[in-house]
Amino acid sequence: MAATIHCNSLRLTKPFHAAKPSTAVSSSSARFISTLSNSVSATPTALKTSISRWGRIVSAVVSDESTVGSSFSATDPDVFKLTYLEGNSWVWNVGGANILVDPILVGNLDFGIPWLYDAAKKFLKKFQLSDLPGIDCLLITQSLDDHCHLKTLRPLSEKSPNLSVIATPNAQKLLDPLFKNVTYLEPGQISEIETSNGSKIRVKATAGPVLGPPWQRPENGYLVESPQGQLTLYYEPHCVYNQSFVEKEQADIVITPVIKQLLPNFTLVEGQEDAVKLAKLLKAKFIVPMKNGDLDSKGFLASLVKAEGTLESFKEILSKELPDAKVLDPIPGVPVEISANSSLQ
Repeated sequence: MAATIHCNSLRLTKPFHAAKPSTAVSSSSARFISTLSNSVSATPTALKTSISRWGRIVSAVVSDESTVGSSFSATDPDVFKLTYLEGNSWVWNVGGANILVDPILVGNLDFGIPWLYDAAKKFLKKFQLSDLPGIDCLLITQSLDDHCHLKTLRPLSEKSPNLSVIATPNAQKLLDPLFKNVTYLEPGQISEIETSNGSKIRVKATAGPVLGPPWQRPENGYLVESPQGQLTLYYEPHCVYNQSFVEKEQADIVITPVIKQLLPNFTLVEGQEDAVKLAKLLKAKFIVPMKNGDLDSKGFLASLVKAEGTLESFKEILSKELPDAKVLDPIPGVPVEISANSSLQ
């Protein structure tokens, strides 16, 4: 089925909440987008261009050569609206339900060792937890601080202790004291998010990296299926996957890092040819590359991390292996919309 991609500078639509919306973390979508606009600093030219248009309602179809205005239904059940909040953090609106992913929204990322590593966002510097739209589900992929960020999750839980959470069992000791409604998924297990109209978003855990001894349980990736099953998204923030598991699945959208992050004699984050192989295994139509290493970082450990590859080198490899796939490079704070109900223009 063909799909339409939209990059929005502003969506002035009322949030479409799930049946059990959060009670404290809530604001209108208009406030969410305007706050993102006010939160951006030191932006590149492309971002400045998008921010300058946030005073108007814009819905643009992304094509290879041009941007064409287009209307877009906010209530379409098979729409993914993907807003990148830098690092590993996202807000996904799926069929109207808002899913918060691996949020880092309070303080810096420092793993509890700020004298060795301390990282801040480059663009959304002023964006705060209180600026989020109404959140229907929190999705946690890993148990470490860059995914399960306690400085963010503690105040989030104080405001919304009954928030629905889907997470890796590796994070249980961290999440159980904070949230009352947590579902822990092992790879292969499934949970559902119910929307306000009774439809359901299917979430299936996949195997991610092992961040400890070989016998330790792997962290999670996720397959997220839209309410009518016309679109599926795959997300795993280290580009580490179990091939025998993934090759049995299909995902229209793949969110993955494409630039490798390396320590001496150790790969922190995969990318490049591994990301291409992942997209090919999943028969992806759209790849949304995440730049989770693109932070303002300092400290001894930060000086050891080196990047390998570029977005352009990834695109070159992809063009040979999966020539029909589209790469949608997200601008922090600007939603990318992908719909299964329209044709690609």
